[in-house]
Amino acid sequence: MPADAQGNIGPSLNPTALTPEDAARLLARVSGQLVSVEMLDADRHAGAPRNADGTINLVHYAAWLVKGLGRD
Repeated sequence: MPADAQGNIGPSLNPTALTPEDAARLLARVSGQLVSVEMLDADRHAGAPRNADGTINLVHYAAWLVKGLGRD
């Protein structure tokens, strides 16, 4: 279920198959930082994983982010 008019995210979101919009809203809410669809798209172009249908698996995405921390 997508966010409602107040930005509340419904309880039926599947963390293994989020739309980029839902993923951005969820990540922004839990991090307290700006996360936009454009930021997620930039990560995708840099190699972040996406499901075949274009959705985002948060577990795979988080693993990709953590793996990138060791590249500095």
